[in-house]
Parts: sequence; structure tokens; C-alpha cells
Amino acid sequence: MSDRDLLLRVLRGEKTERTPWVPFVGVHGGSLIGVDAATYLQSADHIVAGLQRARERYNPDGLPVAFDLQIEAEILGCHLAWAKETPPSVASHPLAEGLTLEQLPAFSTEKGRMPLVLNAARRCRQAFGDAVALYGLLTGPLTLGLHLRGDDLLLDMFDGDESVPRLLEFCADVAVQMVDAYLDAGIDVIAVVDPMVSQISPEHFAQYVAPVQNRIFDHIRRRGALSSLFVCGNASRNIPAMCATRCDNISVDENVDLAELARHARAAGKSFGGNLQLTVVLLLGDASDTRRDVVRCLDQAGSEGGFILAPGCDLPYAVKPENLEAVAPILHDAYQLQVARELPKLEKDDPFDDIEIPDYAAATEVIIDVITLDSAGCAPCAYMLKAAREAAAAFNGPTLVREHKITGRDGLGYMKKLGASAIPSLCIDGRERFASIIPERSALVDAIAEAAAAKQQPAR
Repeated sequence: MSDRDLLLRVLRGEKTERTPWVPFVGVHGGSLIGVDAATYLQSADHIVAGLQRARERYNPDGLPVAFDLQIEAEILGCHLAWAKETPPSVASHPLAEGLTLEQLPAFSTEKGRMPLVLNAARRCRQAFGDAVALYGLLTGPLTLGLHLRGDDLLLDMFDGDESVPRLLEFCADVAVQMVDAYLDAGIDVIAVVDPMVSQISPEHFAQYVAPVQNRIFDHIRRRGALSSLFVCGNASRNIPAMCATRCDNISVDENVDLAELARHARAAGKSFGGNLQLTVVLLLGDASDTRRDVVRCLDQAGSEGGFILAPGCDLPYAVKPENLEAVAPILHDAYQLQVARELPKLEKDDPFDDIEIPDYAAATEVIIDVITLDSAGCAPCAYMLKAAREAAAAFNGPTLVREHKITGRDGLGYMKKLGASAIPSLCIDGRERFASIIPERSALVDAIAEAAAAKQQPAR
């Protein structure tokens, strides 16, 4: 049985002789071949070369062709801001700027960067044969809707605006076209990547998002392929609702308890995947840290099958290759797994004791700390930071908005010292107020005003 076949069996929920491994190599492929993220994501040759290098070094069972949730938005008229170490971010929202759905550019998989992505898919299918399963990633309807409408879409949901279902149906139509193009190019698994699901309530998910996602999953099944619902961020509140959709697989990141996901997914007859820690382990740790985290994931997932080991999201550009190289041997060799189990747990001093946080009470302005993965490449992070800046502008008083990216020590230090519980989180004057859910502007302005008023209280 090939590695590709093993992965497909596990996606169907079957128990196999070992756990499959899917490193989500996106812009990290550029790092492997020495080009920046913007150069990598605009060249089929670079994408193919990066995936070939990842295959050689990481011994994966599956690989995504491209991890870029802005491809569809770009075709539909959103302007992008490019970066050297992350996928691009959406810099304009046509539906928030006066355009209607009918006035958007017509979507086609023959436009924008889709032709080069499909070219890379066909070439990888030919080069890898049956050895590696290929994932085609498309932007989920909620996330694409936010790219087009901006975070006003969340306000529209709160208000029960009738435009929301129409917009999400439009985004599902786009996704169906993406499904057909990917499958025609030889893709094995379609992943509907909808990170903004982590920012809404289960009620809004069931009312607005699940119906259009199910349209996509049903189409994938009619085409004879397998599907995955992939949500970054702390989607814990939505796990039961996600498992009630008609996808084959649920994939999550490190914010979700993997044992809890396993319980819900198996009860729903679904496979599941995740959730190696992206920053603390894969980016900033060493190979021993990675081996410990592999063991953690395997133990939390249990031995009943249907589990795919993967990082929780797109691999950061600068992840250390030696950390990823440490994964496959543990899965292929029982002795290596036993060795990894016996690695001592390191008792480390506080690694962030040099990072000082301000005296919030003494500051003249209200300080808003936004803890993110990186707003340049993480959609929920970008919308959380935007919400903070807009609320600060709307508040009649002095404020300071700062982003802390956990891809660096500063961000990790602030996350720990402020007690931030999820990514993204928004803290006001040192207190976490909104964790993995983007607040309404009025609620955020009220929270800022409350913090400002507290500064005026005389000390007791």
C-alpha cells in the first residue's frame, strides 16, 4: 500500500498500521529553495521545486499544492499586500467600497494565479505518482465573504441582514468552481479552509455557514473525492457543529484540545487532523521538542484510527527543517517512537523574563495589545487588529494599539505574561477581553471606555 493510499484510507476513518503525516508546506516551500514568499507564490516552477524538496526532506504522506487563502479574493477584485515571509493579505474589500456582487469581476479558475497553481498541481501529480496524496486548498465561504465585505459581514450576521446568505451562497459557487478545477488537475483531497469560523458563535455557524459548506462537501462527494474542513484559531466552541457538517475530515490547530476533537469526530464518523504546535515547537523549538509534541498528539488522538498528524496551519516560512525531519521516523519506526516517549521533559526557567510589559495603570493612554500569529498572513488576526484600530479611532480619548506576533519572542512573551488564552486575542490595559472572537465595534469601544474610566479612579 502506498503512502497516498494509506492517507486516503485514514481520511475515510479506517484504522491503519501507522499514522499518516501531512506537513502543510505553503510559503515554507520558498524557504526550502531560497526564495521569498511573494516570489514563491507567483511561480509554478518555484511551487513544484519547493514541494519536491519538502517530499525529499520530510517524507510526507500528503502535501498541499498551495496554501494561500487570497487566490479567489484576488480574482474577485481584492487588492493584496505582499510580504516576504507570509502569504499576502487582503488590503481592500470591494463590497465595503460600494460595489455589489454583480459588479465584481466574474470569477474563473483561468484568471489570476489559479492557472499557475493548477499547473503546479498537474506537474506534482505526474512527479509524485501514487506516492503522495495532493491537497487542494480553497478559501471557505465565510473567510472569502469577509475578504469581499470586510468585518462588516460579522455585523451583518448580528443584525440578521438578508444579504449574508446571498453573499455566502456566492462564495460557495466560487468554491464549487475551485473544486472542479482542482479535481480535474489530479488533486486527491479538497480542504475547505475557513479560519474565520473560529470567530463566530455555533448559532451563527449553523445558521449561515454550515449550509453553504455542506453544498461544497456534497459536490466533492459527488465527484468521488474526499473533503476536509480546516479551521485555524480556537474553534473549540464550534467543534460539535463542524462535526455535524458533511465533510469527511476535521482539521484544527493547537488552540483546540485534540482529545476533545477526537471524541466528537469519532462520534460523528469522521477522521480528524492536527495539531502540532507551530511556533513554540516547530518554529522556535528544536528536534527534541518536536518529537515530544508528536508523542503528545499521538497520545491525545488515541489508537482507534482516523487520525492524521499535521501542523495546525500553514507552516511559518522560517520553520527549522530539522524539526520537520524529526516527525516521519517516529511514525514509521516503533523503536523511534519509544525513544521519543522516553525523552525527558525539560524544566526550563521563564524564557521570557527579559520581556517587560508596561505599567498599564500609569500609562496616560489605554493600551490595546493584539496577540496574533501574524496579521500579514492570518485572516482572523488581520480582522482582529483592524477591529482594534477602528475602535481606537472611534473612541474619544488617547489609545495605543500594538500587535504582538507569536512568531517571535516578543509576541510569545506578551501572550504568556498577559495570560492570553487563544490566537488572536485582544487585551486592554493588560487584561484579556476578547479571545478568538472578533467583537462588535460598539462592544470594543465600550471596553476601551471602561478601561479609560478605571484610570481616572483615585488610588485607594
